[in-house]
Amino acid sequence: MSFDTSNGTRGARQPARNRFERWANLRMAERIRRKGDRRGTKLALVTIGHRTGLERVTPVRWFPAGGGARYIVASANGAAQNPAWYYNIAANPDRVRIEFAGKHLDVVAEQLHGAERAAAWAQITATARGFAKYERLTDREIPVIVLRSRPLGRHAASSNGR
Repeated sequence: MSFDTSNGTRGARQPARNRFERWANLRMAERIRRKGDRRGTKLALVTIGHRTGLERVTPVRWFPAGGGARYIVASANGAAQNPAWYYNIAANPDRVRIEFAGKHLDVVAEQLHGAERAAAWAQITATARGFAKYERLTDREIPVIVLRSRPLGRHAASSNGR
């Protein structure tokens, strides 16, 4: 379960760099947490900051991975750097929660590598062609992460998500 993707040397602008974009992301995450999204393709990813230890919330798109698991992609819109939430997950892969439409689910995150990643990436880019564009913009391999329900008894939160 290694989170070992290094930053690249070229890519698009990192999203949410200014105050307005951060504010808009936070509002979107709060809406997803309460009501979900219209298409049911986004979730609020709740992580623990790798430096601060504080809870962080980020809206992300997800893709079905089978068996109730979900794929998420650390694309950062094709930026040269991995998104901050990638490092939060890397530091605490067993302290991740997803929230959507009033539901809370404790999950364990695992980065995919090799053939497993290739198969997931093919599925993701077939569903959402924009992700293939991100791959062309940067020279880093875009991490694909699978989120699986956390087994009971491992940092499990109560049914209300806390």
